[in-house]
Amino acid sequence: MGGGSEPTLTEPSSAPVARSAPGLTLRSLVVALVFCILAGLWIRQSEIVALATQVSESVPAIPGLTALVILLIVNIVLRRTRPSATFTRAEMLTVFLFVTVASTIMGIGVTQFLFALITTPFYFTEDHIAENRPFMPSWLVPHDLTAIRHLYERDPNGIVPWQLWAGPAAMWLLFFLALWCALYCMMALFYRIWNEEERLSFPQVFIPLEMTDNLTSRTPFFRNRLMWSGFIVAALYNLINIWHALNPAVPAIGKNFDIGVAFTVSPWSEIAPLKFEFRPELVGLGYLVSTEISLTAWLAYALEKAAAVIGVSMGATPGALPYSQEQGIGAYLVLAILLCWLSRQQIARLVRLAITGGGADGPEGLRIRWTVAGLIGGFLAVWSFMALAGMAAWVAFVYLVLVMAVALVYGRLRAEAGVPLVWLFPYYMQKRALLYAFGSTPFVASGAATMPVWALFTFLARGYYPALTGYQVEGMELGRRAGIKSRHIAVALLLAVVIGVLCGWYNHLTPYYHYGATQLRGGIWGEWIATPEYAAAVKVVSTPMQPDGARIIAMLTGAGFGFLLWALRLRFAGFPLHPLGYVMACSYGSLIWGSFLVVWILKSLALRYGGMRFYRETVPFFLGLAFGHFAIAGILWGLTGAWTGDAVQGYPVFFG
Repeated sequence: MGGGSEPTLTEPSSAPVARSAPGLTLRSLVVALVFCILAGLWIRQSEIVALATQVSESVPAIPGLTALVILLIVNIVLRRTRPSATFTRAEMLTVFLFVTVASTIMGIGVTQFLFALITTPFYFTEDHIAENRPFMPSWLVPHDLTAIRHLYERDPNGIVPWQLWAGPAAMWLLFFLALWCALYCMMALFYRIWNEEERLSFPQVFIPLEMTDNLTSRTPFFRNRLMWSGFIVAALYNLINIWHALNPAVPAIGKNFDIGVAFTVSPWSEIAPLKFEFRPELVGLGYLVSTEISLTAWLAYALEKAAAVIGVSMGATPGALPYSQEQGIGAYLVLAILLCWLSRQQIARLVRLAITGGGADGPEGLRIRWTVAGLIGGFLAVWSFMALAGMAAWVAFVYLVLVMAVALVYGRLRAEAGVPLVWLFPYYMQKRALLYAFGSTPFVASGAATMPVWALFTFLARGYYPALTGYQVEGMELGRRAGIKSRHIAVALLLAVVIGVLCGWYNHLTPYYHYGATQLRGGIWGEWIATPEYAAAVKVVSTPMQPDGARIIAMLTGAGFGFLLWALRLRFAGFPLHPLGYVMACSYGSLIWGSFLVVWILKSLALRYGGMRFYRETVPFFLGLAFGHFAIAGILWGLTGAWTGDAVQGYPVFFG
């Protein structure tokens, strides 16, 4: 964003080809549906029943990568038996995208969290949360107390009351489709600019493209010795941890190392925890990120720790500073404004084309007219949905604008940095920022139903549905580079939302009523968020929440740093810091700092002493590192852990 930067690996070894290959054929659609059904069963067992590997929150989602690997194996067999029946590259990548998006929607940050928000006020009674019940719209939330109790405690016959859930399921499906449409069309407008003018690298598309490219690569992905070297390193790391899980007598490498235990005396104790996380996928894909972003990510996190130490030494409350998430939302919103401002002329041109009816289908699979109409119509549909549910119209509007602003910047982050984390945004802050800034009084005064219904829509801030913009822009880029008909990508992703919602509801409700949510290892993810949300919706009526000065300052600080880094990059060519690295550190610095310190050192050395050619030659090792972690920790251990009982608890793998 602004200014010059180092040379980047903008294209994988496979060059773009003519846009002619159909991806969404009848065969690929049937295969995608089969894989989605299997993925739903996998997610049900792994994330709901056994609470093992969180395969849906990986980026890319593990079931999607598994489908791609299986299709590649099937193709090997077909080439020897029925060459004419082999799957095309376009078909395989379309199936991969379809299953990836559907699986992510079935996961904890969308479907499971939504169930927590839907059911909490009808099962729990502490902190007066039952007082929210009258404000819950019956067309979105079942009000049958017996049915909700059976969901938590098990139905005597293990039967799901589908007639009770069918109506709300249909309405929520419409909501998700409208929101998906708005997000997709927003990203489509920006994708044209990011692809055609800025030539962003879209690092996340490298692995699926290289895996399926057997025609143009100088050294095919699966025949590259460097790739297999990286794969073996990641595999050994995971296999040792898995061996320890199965046999505790075997020493484990572990998942992190806490440097912070060395700091026990105040104010230095503010450095703790300082965990160096062992994340092969972050190192592997992080190697594709510019050194400006990786440097800023770990340096900004170090400065946050320093700020906490200095603050406590000057009398600040221990454990409070530096309000990282609050800084993050400030920076995110400033970057959203800057992205719109910097693209204003191009967007204005596209809008004029929409009005005049000019322009053919773009790489996102839509004509400009439909793109603009979809953005406006989708936004209005979601806004109306929230207002009809009971939120004051102005509150719903402002909240939705913040949700989409964060989604826009996250999409940019995935397009430019490609960091494989679905939670890499200031989660919860789209809602909390408004309460911190204005207090609760204006929202309570806007209507009795606003706060309870706002609690119901908390998943838009604390869940990760808006972060699916990453898959949207990556799908557009995959289609362009692999020569897939652009409209096929758009239709496939839309159908994936439908299948993801339907399979998600089925695979959540079934175990809840069969076992009882309270009897499952993890209960319903998000219940611990839903309970205080509904409690606060009641409490603020009698005890208003006041504006929080410290957090307002933190948000303004984040906004200021975000703008400053952008301005410095614009003013000074080659400025070494990047605003995206700053927002990453604010959002999830504790998880990413170690990996990005490593890749910054390695990539800097590679470029300094080997040049761009040497850097390109070493990329397969790091792709193998990421692929090896996904294959062993995600596919192998994810499948094993889902069906082997308690053994997986010795090495639980969470990709978020």
